[in-house]
Amino acid sequence: MHKSIDQINERIRDGSVRVVTAEEMPAIVAELGEEGALKEVDVVTTGTFGAMCSSGAFLNFGHAEPPIRMERIWLNNVEAYGGLAAVDTYIGATQQSDTLEEKYGGAHVIEDLVAGKSVELRASSRGTDCYPRRMIDTDLLLENFNQAIMCNPRNAYQRYNAATNSTDRILHTYMGTLLPNSSNVSFSGAGTLNPLSNDPKLRLIGSGVPLFLCGAQGMVVGEGTQHSPAGGYGTLMVTGNLKEMSQDYLRAATMTGYGVTLYVGLGIPLPVLDLDVVRATAVRDEDISVDIMDYGVPSRNRPAIRKVTYAELRSGTVELHGEEVRTSSLSSFRNARKVAGELKHWIERGSMQLALPTRPIDAKKSARPMHQTSKGPRVLDIMDRQVVSVGENEEIITAAKKLLKGETNHLPVINGDNILVGIVTTFDVSKAVVNPGKAHFVKDIMKKKVITTTPDEPVDIAVQKLEQHNISALPVIDGGHHVIAILTAMDLGKLFGGRWLK
Repeated sequence: MHKSIDQINERIRDGSVRVVTAEEMPAIVAELGEEGALKEVDVVTTGTFGAMCSSGAFLNFGHAEPPIRMERIWLNNVEAYGGLAAVDTYIGATQQSDTLEEKYGGAHVIEDLVAGKSVELRASSRGTDCYPRRMIDTDLLLENFNQAIMCNPRNAYQRYNAATNSTDRILHTYMGTLLPNSSNVSFSGAGTLNPLSNDPKLRLIGSGVPLFLCGAQGMVVGEGTQHSPAGGYGTLMVTGNLKEMSQDYLRAATMTGYGVTLYVGLGIPLPVLDLDVVRATAVRDEDISVDIMDYGVPSRNRPAIRKVTYAELRSGTVELHGEEVRTSSLSSFRNARKVAGELKHWIERGSMQLALPTRPIDAKKSARPMHQTSKGPRVLDIMDRQVVSVGENEEIITAAKKLLKGETNHLPVINGDNILVGIVTTFDVSKAVVNPGKAHFVKDIMKKKVITTTPDEPVDIAVQKLEQHNISALPVIDGGHHVIAILTAMDLGKLFGGRWLK
């Protein structure tokens, strides 16, 4: 048995269509069986509501009098792209305000427009014969734009890896705030409700397929950027009319230490054509697994701690290293339900009909990492191999003499096996000399917790360590924890011309 898209659309038109959400479908299949579910259900609606950074809007302002060719454009002090045409722009959700920085950005501009608020347009130009105006400043409402078209290059991720943090400090990431020592796990995604989880082979989702986008009827443009369905990480490029959207399904947000993002509500109706669709839409949270990745490792290839299902993540705790660790979701499953439910009502009322893709999306594609023609500098390239160290059992006066030579302000401290055990600075030694007391040996004043680097570590990571810990030098160690060099702010200054610090 199978159904055609025309048969389903006819049932939508005559009001006899049976629509269920993707959350309801597994129970229906369990009760009626696959054949029974195919006979009973015509459409399965999906939904997701989460932070979708790769979002934005094309805007057309109309021509001013006298006309201007806008080259630099700001909306509420958020810079928008000026390289399209005279009075067109694209504002990206993550672009930050020139004045408020991460407290306000492109996502907030978009939400303000949808909420009916005015925004200030400020633009400049060098002036031309046909566009003589050089400056413009005006306030605009959403209704004042000729076109306001949301076009999101990458939305509706099929799934997200979860995140934890093995370091001893708090990390601020696009996966939220990660506590030290793997004390929490953050995840995102709607699991069983996610559109691509219900159509993993991309039979039904492709170019031209209608969707729910922030409360408006929109359309799938095609595959999203970074589309990688071969590994279960498909994405979609989508579009819709900003003027028809609702603030209920579109919210700006700021992630501490990371920046601005836009929460987007998105759902796609799936026609139940045959048994393959029934099986795909019966997916449960227990069937969808992801890795918990260690974001404490500053690399593209972060290590996976363990594999978990969305059911485990949504339970509130998972086991890590033999301990129960709390989980929290960055996305809203409640709002994903709301999207799928609203989409269900649209179809039941006959407000939306279904369509199959006019052009399919590749279901076997894998995203590749950036092609780099040259590697960035490593610590090996700039470290000072003439490192001066001191023994932990040497007297403080010995350390003072070494520092007085002016060759260094930092002395790595080693034990009898030449292994790094601490570090002392000019300040530590000066304080001990000026205030003599019980401290006689280097081990009495050294800092035992030493932030280090390795020869192969990228310089950018070393810079980050210096900034985060407010220090000015890093001992460079080998695999055996022996000190082989030192990296200082002076070394970095030579590389970056003094511009490595903000």
